[in-house]
Amino acid sequence: MDLLILIIVVAAVAVVTAAGFVASGVRNRRRRPVRPAAPTATVDAPAGTTAAAPGSATTDPSLTAPAAGASTTTATAALEVPDPTAGRLVRLRDRLSRSEGTLGRGLLAVLSRDHLDDDAWDEVEETLLAADLGVAATGEVVAALKDKTRVLGVRTPDQLRQLLRDELLAQVGTSTDRSLATAPADGVPAVVLVVGVNGTGKTTTCGKLARVLVADGRSVVLGAADTFRAAAADQLQTWGERVGAEVVRGPEGGDPASVAFDAVKRGADSGADTVLIDTAGRLHTKTGLMDELGKVKRVVEKQAPVGEVLLVLDATTGQNGVVQARVFTEAVTVTGIVLTKLDGTAKGGIVVAVQRSLGIPVKLVGLGEGPDDLAPFEPEAFVDAILGVPATS
Repeated sequence: MDLLILIIVVAAVAVVTAAGFVASGVRNRRRRPVRPAAPTATVDAPAGTTAAAPGSATTDPSLTAPAAGASTTTATAALEVPDPTAGRLVRLRDRLSRSEGTLGRGLLAVLSRDHLDDDAWDEVEETLLAADLGVAATGEVVAALKDKTRVLGVRTPDQLRQLLRDELLAQVGTSTDRSLATAPADGVPAVVLVVGVNGTGKTTTCGKLARVLVADGRSVVLGAADTFRAAAADQLQTWGERVGAEVVRGPEGGDPASVAFDAVKRGADSGADTVLIDTAGRLHTKTGLMDELGKVKRVVEKQAPVGEVLLVLDATTGQNGVVQARVFTEAVTVTGIVLTKLDGTAKGGIVVAVQRSLGIPVKLVGLGEGPDDLAPFEPEAFVDAILGVPATS
């Protein structure tokens, strides 16, 4: 009997203890805040791709360090719609207001005088030189203006402005081919190399050019071959993400030619229209910059011809930029010039100086810091802007 009583007492204690643990757990669950489930990340797939199913394992290459010597590709879906390029220079003409003050108002003020003596013509010459027109072009413009004002008796502001317009257009050139070779051919994308020293806005120009091409209906792949400048690939990737252009990049300090090769291969595999390759503006190795550019071009051309080599120049550097440009033309065949920072520089004449010195047309001009401030160069719109001729469109 005593044993039975002991067993009953032990069982009762166990039941009471178990009940206490259960009640404690319930109270703790009531006090503990409920953590919300983590939201499921969704990414809009770029055109022509399929988004991953919810819950499937995916890896964002932009968040994963590339293996040594390997290039990675990235894309995004947070797309912007760039402004159309047609007539863009006309829309951005106000950015040339300071150049207008130098060339337009300055020259017209002198030429409108009742008597044009040697001192007046010296002022005209100094004004043109200050606008970086160049010595040879300045001499030609002054000589033409002297003859025509004397023979035609031109004196009214409208007449003088038209006379200046004709002379400057003759210097800029209206029949030059300024088109960009960005259309694919024979099943391979067009390849554009963007070259220039660091500080000219080269990588930014490459990103803006992607927007120009997208606005004109091209599909674009960007190659981040400037592997020696910190954050250059990140900068280019940001530009690409904004318009849905895929970016191919490699490890920092990696082989630029390898990245360029992979970019062209990716462009061909994806059926892209154009591959833009941002090249290095300086190197941290013993290899010369110009030798490296030549290597990039040779490696790329194993897959597709390079249709354009665009040299980016800072308009504010003036004649120094022309000297700088000659070095690049010795390394690669430059097909076009991109003049950046042309807004507010009062150096509009650099367009003429660059073309005369290098024999290479200006194809694009940068007129501001906005994403759509890169414009195809239009001679008439440009000259009208710096002379203050009212826009007709």
